[in-house]
Amino acid sequence: MSKPLSGIKIIDFTHVQAGPACTQLLAWYGADVIKVERPGSGDVTRSQLRDIPGVDALYFTMLNSNKRSLTLDTKTPQGKEVLTKLIKECDVLVENFGPGALDRMGFTWEHINELNPGMIVASVKGFSDGHHYEDLKVYENVAQCAGGAASTTGFDDGPPTVSAAALGDSNTGMHLAIGILTALHGRNKTGKGQKVAVSMQDSVLNLCRVKLRDQQRLDRIGYLEEYPQYPHGKFSDVVPRGGNAGGGGQPGWVLKCKGWETDPNAYIYFTIQGHAWAPICKAIGKEEWTSDPAYMTAEARQDKIFDIFATIEVWLADKTKFEAVDILRKFDIPCAPVLTMKEIANDPSLRASGTITEVDHKERGKYLTVGSPIKFSDMTVEITGSPLLGEHTDEVLGTLGYTAAQIADLHAAKAV
Repeated sequence: MSKPLSGIKIIDFTHVQAGPACTQLLAWYGADVIKVERPGSGDVTRSQLRDIPGVDALYFTMLNSNKRSLTLDTKTPQGKEVLTKLIKECDVLVENFGPGALDRMGFTWEHINELNPGMIVASVKGFSDGHHYEDLKVYENVAQCAGGAASTTGFDDGPPTVSAAALGDSNTGMHLAIGILTALHGRNKTGKGQKVAVSMQDSVLNLCRVKLRDQQRLDRIGYLEEYPQYPHGKFSDVVPRGGNAGGGGQPGWVLKCKGWETDPNAYIYFTIQGHAWAPICKAIGKEEWTSDPAYMTAEARQDKIFDIFATIEVWLADKTKFEAVDILRKFDIPCAPVLTMKEIANDPSLRASGTITEVDHKERGKYLTVGSPIKFSDMTVEITGSPLLGEHTDEVLGTLGYTAAQIADLHAAKAV
C-alpha cells in the first residue's frame, strides 16, 4: 500500500541523534530517505557503544531504520557532481553540520535554490541564528541545561539534573519533522521551497513551557502552591526543582511499594486529583477523610500532602507495584508503575501495538527498536532494519542515471 509520504525524496546529511530521529520518522511514513555518509566510516554512531565487535551499534540501528545508505565524498569533484544531481532530484535536504559547513562545501542556500527552487533545506541547530551562543557546540545535555530543563529537574537539596529522555536530541528531531512537513505542505500551495531550522535550545524550552508559566506566577505572587516547598519551605526568585511533583496543579509523588528495599524500581507514581479524592479515600481505607474539613479540599490537604503520601505508602507496603495499580485503576485513580527498560522491552501490550518492535539486521540478527509512537487508522507502520554502510550506493547512483561503467569510475576515484 502506498504510504502518505511515498514519492518524497530526502537527502539525509545528519548524524548522531537529533537529525536521524527526524529523518527516520519520515522514512517510517513512506519517504525515501537517502542517508549520505562518509566513505569508510559513516555516521559516528555506527561504532559508538558497540555490543558486538565490528557490527553497527544499536545507537545507529535504532535511529536509522527504513533508510538507504549512500557513501559520498563531497570534497571530490565527482562527489559534488553526484550531490548536485541528488539535489535536483530530491525534495528535502536535512543537515546538522556545524555553522557554514554546507556553504564551504559549495552548496549555499542560493545555489541549492537555483538547482531546485522547490528544495526544502532543513537544519538542526544548537542555538537559533543570531543567538549569542550560535557558535557553541551542543550535545543532548548541553541543550537540556541551555533550554531550562536541568535547572527545574531534581530535588531542591541537590544539583540541577538532566533527564534520561532525549529532550535535546530526539525531541529536536520531532520538531524538525513537523517543520519539514509544514514546508512541504506550503510548497504544494506555492511551488517554492524554503529553509527550515530548529534549535536544540528552543526545542527543550518548548517542552518546558509550564516552567516558564511558573516563573511568571512566581514573579507575581512569590510562591507556587503545587511545589513541595509550599507551604512549609521558602521560595527564591527562580522556579525551584520540584522533585516528583506533578507540575500541573495535581499533587503527585513516587511512592514505595512492596520490595522497594531490594528493588530500586518498586514504586508507583500516584496523583491526587480533586475529583478523585473520595475514590482515593475508599481505596486506601480512609473514608473518614472525605468528610473531615482538614482533608475535604485541595487547599486543606496541601500542608499535609506528604503525610497523606506516607499513609498511602503504608497501604502500599504489602502490594507490588503491579498489584497496586490493578487495584487503584478500578477506582479511576491516576497512577502508573515505575517501569524499567527491561519491563518495557518485554511488555506484551507495547509489542502488540508496535511501539516496541523486533527487526532483522543483516549482520546483527534480530534486535529491538522503538516503533512509531503515532498510530494511524488506515496505515500500518512497518519498521525495517538499518542499512549497512554504503549498502545502496550503486542503487542510488543508478536512479540518478549513472551507468555501471560510470559507477565503477566513481568507486575508483574514491568519490563514493
